[in-house]
Amino acid sequence: MIDRLIHKKQREQQIIDLDVFLINYSADVCIFGSTIQILLTDSIFMKLQFMAVLLMATIVFSCATPKKEVNVFSPDQSIRVDFKLDSAGIPLYSIFKDDQPVLEPSVLGLKTNQADLSGNLQVASITPIEKVTDDYSLLSDKKSQCHYEANRAVIKFKAIEGRQLSIIFQVSNDGVAFRYLVEGASDSIETIQQENTTFNFPEQATAWLHPQAVAQSGWANTQPSYEEHYQMEIPVGTLSNYGQGWSFPALFHSNEKWVLLSETDMGRNYCGCHLADQSPNGEYSIAFAQRPERTTPDAALNPEGSLPIQSPWRTIEIGDSLGTIIESTMATDLSTPSKLDDTSFVKNGKASWSWVLLKDDSTIYKVQKEFIDYAANMHWQYCLVDALWDTQIGYDKIAALSKYAQSKNVGLILWYNSNGNWNKAPQTPRNKLFDPESRQKEFARIHDMGIKGVKIDFFGGDGQSFMNYYQDLLEDAAKYDLMVNFHGATIPRGWTRTYPNLVTMEAVRGFEFITFEQSNADAEPTHCAMLPFARNAIGPMDFTPVCFSEIPNIKRVTRNGFELALSVVFQSGIQHIAEIPRGMAKQPDYVVDFMKQVPAHWDDIKFIDGYPGKYVALARKNGDKWYIAGINGETKMQTVVIDLSKLGDYNGGTLISDGDTPRKFSKTELEGSTLGIMMKPYGGFVFIPHKK
Repeated sequence: MIDRLIHKKQREQQIIDLDVFLINYSADVCIFGSTIQILLTDSIFMKLQFMAVLLMATIVFSCATPKKEVNVFSPDQSIRVDFKLDSAGIPLYSIFKDDQPVLEPSVLGLKTNQADLSGNLQVASITPIEKVTDDYSLLSDKKSQCHYEANRAVIKFKAIEGRQLSIIFQVSNDGVAFRYLVEGASDSIETIQQENTTFNFPEQATAWLHPQAVAQSGWANTQPSYEEHYQMEIPVGTLSNYGQGWSFPALFHSNEKWVLLSETDMGRNYCGCHLADQSPNGEYSIAFAQRPERTTPDAALNPEGSLPIQSPWRTIEIGDSLGTIIESTMATDLSTPSKLDDTSFVKNGKASWSWVLLKDDSTIYKVQKEFIDYAANMHWQYCLVDALWDTQIGYDKIAALSKYAQSKNVGLILWYNSNGNWNKAPQTPRNKLFDPESRQKEFARIHDMGIKGVKIDFFGGDGQSFMNYYQDLLEDAAKYDLMVNFHGATIPRGWTRTYPNLVTMEAVRGFEFITFEQSNADAEPTHCAMLPFARNAIGPMDFTPVCFSEIPNIKRVTRNGFELALSVVFQSGIQHIAEIPRGMAKQPDYVVDFMKQVPAHWDDIKFIDGYPGKYVALARKNGDKWYIAGINGETKMQTVVIDLSKLGDYNGGTLISDGDTPRKFSKTELEGSTLGIMMKPYGGFVFIPHKK
């Protein structure tokens, strides 16, 4: 409270009442105060009156305008976000790790078809920092039990044209996340025309980025499907290959810190996003889907819907070590909890698969029966029957195959073409899933046949209508106890938590590409050594690994130890194995035994060593047993040091690595708690530690 009596004189009196505020600066709050009486007479006191009014107006203005800046720290205080409004009312944020700048001042804001929420903004309120915690389980991801802890602040701006923008920040020990919320009283459809978000890296930063493909390009108009090679260790600001920018996830090295950008918790009123092509001086901006990326010509492309509209979380994983990137569960930490009441039908496993090496001619009854037997002999849980099964086998014989598979404790997974009218891929079954009535009829039919899951292929983009189509498929599949594998598709975006029947997604230039062209086979070592640090770090990945056989018309450059290691290095809820029966039969018994018992479900992950595109070694845990694997993407020897004490009470273990030629293996028993393992060029290893 402020009470001040200016003066009192005999000739003339005037009383001015002013409502003022008492300002409590330490708490950043304003409290209404009492009335001030100012009594003025002659010209001197008139001047005092004018000065007093100015003073009070200044106090009123500064108190009525909430604080324009806020700092949000991670629980361990190592990461800090600085938020402020600049002089033009543009919201800006910066990120620091251990007081070193990771992102320089970067822009926030949105533009809708009704209001510009990107400038001339005024802060209405900033919530006190609150702690957010969450503990949850995952069925098909890098960890089974996850714990999340973060500090949260919500910045709400004064309404413009009846639309109010809020920006929510959550800062955890492994990074920063933020999202937008647009609210208002209108019932009309609102369209987000532009998102002004930028990520402003220091100019000396470097990047490992995946080029975004041109929509409706590629084979049978099936792009974009996130199936390019990464551009590695390039200067920030580099233009992409196809002029469409860069896909999520995007890896950066900034001031000795590792940073992974992505998005998660994709709902139904936003489109999938990526980084725009133009990134002057290393300042990357958000780009929406390209015009053709919609399910029908009139379907939603950009974010639209009735208010409120909420964006996905923009995620910025940050660590001193690449271990933060590989071990982080931020993609699911921020996602909507499971929408499924019953997930008992979701069971991870490994699958036999004929198509990748034997192609279309193998999708016949006799061959698929052999692959069911193969899966049973390998103690694998599934057999994937790929494209053309409806015409080359038929529904009746598929039902018979399913019954036979169940007698062998093997479940069948069936391939489907996703398309309505967005691609020209001829493979069948097609035109079964886009129409809701047809889709549910088809799912009911195969459920009654005992089918366990579907592989749905050839999607056409990231527009909002496609984001909804993915979720429609997941929800309807769950009604009929069907697991889902999206192929030729977008990235996971947190759906493995929201829809646990989503066991894997492709969104990678996988092994099938190696069978198409020699250039892909030549790039396999560096490509595979890149994927754990980016694509597979944000969710399960259907690369379809492990091939010991020679590939028709292709020279495979990787050693067999490299291929074996991929069964652990790559994570997928259902791991489809590329190797075929005759190729597996040629391997040593200890390799076959390993492939019989290596899990597809993991409870934990630990980063051992590595560098994007060069080499990687990591450990995955199933129950109380650890599996360690490494691959070398370079033409020189690479040594990995493993400290078993970081995993628990272990001493020595069994090592399977490359033999004296590229197609041979070696098995060795090692002792000790600290081990140095050498990887041959384009080679790899698996190591199973022994409990003391």
